[in-house]
Amino acid sequence: MNGQCPPLSRTLKNLFSTTAEQCESLLFRCATTTKSVATTKKLHAHAITSGLISNHFLSLLTSAYGLCGHLQYACRLFDELPERTLVSYKSIIRMHTESGNPRGALKLFVEMHESGCYWADEYTYPFVIRSCGALIMPELGMGIHGLAVKSGSVSGSFVGNSLLAMYMSCGDKDGARRVFGAMKEKTAVSWNTMISGYFRNGCADEALMIFRKMMDCEVEFDSATVLSVLPACGYLKDLKMGREVHTLIKDKDIGKRLAVQNALVDMYVKCGRIDEARGVFDAMVDRDVVTWTTVINGYILNEDVKGALELCRLMQFQGVRPNEVTLSAILAMCVSLRDLKLGKCLHGWAIRQYIDSDVNVETALIDLYAKCSSLRHSYKVFSRTCKKRTVPWNAILSGCVHNKLGREAIQLFKQMLFEAVKLNDATWKSLLPAYAIEADLHQSMNIHGYVIKSGFVRKPDIVTGLIDIYSKCGNLQYAHKLFDDLSIKSRDIVSWSVIIAGYGKNGNGKVALSLFDEMVRCGVKPNEVTFTSVLHACGHSGLVDDGLNLFNYMIKNHKESARMDHYTCIVDLLGRADRLEEAYELIRTMPFEASCAVWGALLGACAIHENVELGEIAAKRLFELEPENTGNYVLMGNVYSAVGRFDDAEKVRRMMDNIGLVKAPANSVVEVRNI
Repeated sequence: MNGQCPPLSRTLKNLFSTTAEQCESLLFRCATTTKSVATTKKLHAHAITSGLISNHFLSLLTSAYGLCGHLQYACRLFDELPERTLVSYKSIIRMHTESGNPRGALKLFVEMHESGCYWADEYTYPFVIRSCGALIMPELGMGIHGLAVKSGSVSGSFVGNSLLAMYMSCGDKDGARRVFGAMKEKTAVSWNTMISGYFRNGCADEALMIFRKMMDCEVEFDSATVLSVLPACGYLKDLKMGREVHTLIKDKDIGKRLAVQNALVDMYVKCGRIDEARGVFDAMVDRDVVTWTTVINGYILNEDVKGALELCRLMQFQGVRPNEVTLSAILAMCVSLRDLKLGKCLHGWAIRQYIDSDVNVETALIDLYAKCSSLRHSYKVFSRTCKKRTVPWNAILSGCVHNKLGREAIQLFKQMLFEAVKLNDATWKSLLPAYAIEADLHQSMNIHGYVIKSGFVRKPDIVTGLIDIYSKCGNLQYAHKLFDDLSIKSRDIVSWSVIIAGYGKNGNGKVALSLFDEMVRCGVKPNEVTFTSVLHACGHSGLVDDGLNLFNYMIKNHKESARMDHYTCIVDLLGRADRLEEAYELIRTMPFEASCAVWGALLGACAIHENVELGEIAAKRLFELEPENTGNYVLMGNVYSAVGRFDDAEKVRRMMDNIGLVKAPANSVVEVRNI
């Protein structure tokens, strides 16, 4: 037939005069062009009443229903076929893959292959390979890759791109790299798959390297390329590359797409350039809730509370309703500010907007109330959540730990197991500090065994949590064994700091110093926590000169790490050694105003060594900084009493009485078998 084809609706009017060949042609058009289930049903009915039904026609019907997305009809026809054909196999495999049933697609592929009658081609292999990736089945994927090579179907980019996606989904970056290197025809999809695959597998550097090669090869990029590259730039805080991508798309149509502009805003936010993020934001013609939320989150990350709240108000003024993610971000800001009043207002707004049952909002509220010391409200929110969701459980466990309620966290964890809630990495990170608080070796060994049984013991950060527990229990032998079992590559700054702190708190200062030296030799840069741990270890082990040398090393080589805690440690170190004048001189020359902890360390040392003069100086500052701390008055009174100045000691006690302070009685707890 020459010229334009008549519309399918007009053709159907003459349906009853059609032959079997014409009916099959109409069925093909219906499946590939219009994708109309209603029309396919009419053709199906006509074929039945006209006696045109055959195995071949039923195969075409199966394919048509499948391509139209009618899973139920396609599967029923396929099951009733007198003899399954290549066309029916190909269409039903594709349908299962596209409808989210990869297991069904693979089952049919194996059945087809084992029949020995039909073989997959370059149009079927991509769907089978995609199913392997969806199920994370690399071994089967490699086997199907071999079959595709053997059949000569792997030369096309369609199969090659599917293999790239499958290997990346299975975490086999080397496999993807080999396929990519062997591809004769690399399309933009091929490059995009490699870039996004590397980023999803935690290799952002390699993702940007592939993008640079793509630009060097002068391959035309598209919006999918940009949406893969910009998150990698944000993750690495590679502002230079991010700006280059921005320049590349500025005058192109893809630069005007909302998703691309949102990705640009997000990249600048993650690179800490809220000014440039706001510049892109202000220049946007269209904005959605994602755009507004990203910039609000940027202000929060930059600790600009005023800017975040103003933008939130402007967002609502312009008719954009904040969603669950927006609210979660603002609630997180309330947590950092410890602003319970604002948090409660936002909770009320969430209830009125019917979004308080969203899991992100629930988790943020649980965290807010727990961190603001309102655990009763935190429990109340938690009690209304779905008990099968993992995230709210993690939040309430973390809240209990934050409030030093280790036993309550452990009880909640047992309840979590009873409810058969799925555990994840975050669960263990929230829970393990509870065992460190309790410092019960028997319980700790039990949870260690459960971690091993659950298969999480291979995670370095969870092993670090176990090291901390055993250190707090005083069992350094177990702690060090776990540390030794970590590979050199897995020993990050956190694991080094934990093992060093463990030895320091248990009075093994020399071992702590030795570990610190080993860490530096391994190329791990110490941070403020590491320095605090080692200085604390020196103080508790009487290693005055070693501690001073380490402090001077920090000031000289890592001045940006110097914190108030480090000066507190050195004042305490010198005070314990009766070098009080040096300790006071250090306080006088500090680059910032001394805190209560620093003056408290000096006063404590003066009480031990009966130094009235410096004790009075320290006490005077402490009475100004924290007038309601009874411990400072008691210490100063003890200094006076030690040197026989009982009248002055009585004056200090009268000062306490005038303010209305009462020394809290001491108490101790001995736990036996959790009782």
